[in-house]
Amino acid sequence: MTPFKLTDELLVEIQQLIADRKNGDLRLMMKEFHYADIAEIADELEVEEATYLIKLLDSEKTSDILAEMDEDMREAVLNNLSVKEIAGELEELDTDDAADIVSELPKDIVQKVISEIEDKEHAKDIVDLLRYDEDTAGGLMAKELVQVNENWNVLTCVKEMRAQAENVTRVHSIYVVDDEGKLKGRLSLKDLLTTSTKTHIKDVYIPKVDSVTVNEKGEEVAKIMSKYDLEAIPVVDEIGRLVGRITIDDIVDVIREEADKDYQLAAGISQDVEADDSIWELTRARLPWLILGLFGGLGAAAIMGGFEEMIAQHAILFFFTPLIAAMAGNVGVQSSAIIVQGLANDDLKGSVGNRLWKEMLLALLNGLILAILLLFFTWIWKGDLSTAMAISISLVAVIVVAGIIGTFIPLFLNQRGIDPAIATGPFITTSNDIFGILIYFWIAKIILGI
Repeated sequence: MTPFKLTDELLVEIQQLIADRKNGDLRLMMKEFHYADIAEIADELEVEEATYLIKLLDSEKTSDILAEMDEDMREAVLNNLSVKEIAGELEELDTDDAADIVSELPKDIVQKVISEIEDKEHAKDIVDLLRYDEDTAGGLMAKELVQVNENWNVLTCVKEMRAQAENVTRVHSIYVVDDEGKLKGRLSLKDLLTTSTKTHIKDVYIPKVDSVTVNEKGEEVAKIMSKYDLEAIPVVDEIGRLVGRITIDDIVDVIREEADKDYQLAAGISQDVEADDSIWELTRARLPWLILGLFGGLGAAAIMGGFEEMIAQHAILFFFTPLIAAMAGNVGVQSSAIIVQGLANDDLKGSVGNRLWKEMLLALLNGLILAILLLFFTWIWKGDLSTAMAISISLVAVIVVAGIIGTFIPLFLNQRGIDPAIATGPFITTSNDIFGILIYFWIAKIILGI
C-alpha cells in the first residue's frame, strides 16, 4: 500500500469537484481514501468546503473523519451542522470518540444533541464518560467491550459474545466478571474453542489481568500498557466493577500529546499551542519565559557590574564570559534532559543522592577535559598562566555546579508534583547563566588576588 500524500494538485481537483457540485465523482474519489486521509484533506479545505464534503458522505465514514480532524476545523464544521446531523455522526462512533466530540460542543446544545441520539444506551454511555476528567483512564476509556459472566457455561458465553461483538469495532480481549460486575479475569479464545460447551467459565478463565481504575492518570496508563505490551487494558471503578477499556490507539494519542507538551515546555513555551494559532496565543505562550530570560540577563549584568574593577584590570575575563555562560547552560540542559527523560520513562533507579553524586562526577570529568583544552589555548594566546588557570578552574566549577542544578531541579519538581519538563530549556539556562557568571568572577578574583 502506497502511503497517502496530499498534493496541491489533488487538493485543487477536490475543490473544483466541490465547486461544480459533481457529487458522484466526489463520492467515487473519496471511496478510494482512508478516513484519516479524508480528514487530512478536510483540514486543508475552507470550512464551507469541508462541511459540504462531510454532508455528502455517509455518516458511517464521516463520523471517523470528524474524529480525526483538527480540533479547530472540526469545531467549525460542527457549527455548520444541525443538532440532528451531529447526533447522527455520534451514533456511528465509539463512546470514547463521541464523548470527546461532545465535550467540545457549546454547552447550550450538548443536551439537545444527546436527546437526538436514537440509541439511548449509547447516549447514556456518552453522558457517563463526560463525568471523568479527560486526562484520566475514565476520560480515555470506551464503553464498548466483550464481557462474560463467570457463572455462564461456554455455550451461553459464545451466544452472548456474538451479540456484544456487534457493537465492538475490534475485540482485543474477553473479560470475565461476577454477578456484581466486578472484574475477575480474562478468557482465552483458545480455551473457549477447545473446552466442552457445558463447562463453566469460572473453571477456565485466567484470573490474572492487568487493569486500571477510572481515576488513574493517562500517563500512568500509558506506562503500564507500554511495560506489558498491551493492546487494550480494562478499566474498573472504585469498587472493582468493569466499566470500560482503553485501547492502544488512545494511548498513542496520550503519548504524543505528552511529548508535544514536554517539548514545548523544554523550549520555553508555557501552554499548548500550534503553529497555526493566532499571534496573540503564541505570544502568551512564549512571553513568560522570555521575560524570565530578560530578568536573568539583567541579573547577570548586575553581577558583572560588581566585578567592574577586576574586569578593568583583566579585560580578557570579559571576553570569556559568553563561553562560561554557554557552557553552564549547555551542561545544565543536558543533565536535566536526561533526568526528565528518565522520569518520563520510569527508568530512574536509586536515591537522589546517588544520582547527584554520579552527575557531579560526570560533570567533573567533562569539566577537567574542557578546562585543559581551554588552559592551553588561553596560555598560548595571551601568555599569562595565572589568568589561564583562573579561567580554566572557573570553567570546571561552573560545569560541576551546572550539572548538579540540572539534575536536582527536575527531581525536586517531580517530587512536588510539577512537570519536570519545565526545568529544561530557559529555566535551567537562565539560572545557570547567573550562577555560572557569579562563580566565574568569584573564583577568578580569588586566584588573581584582586
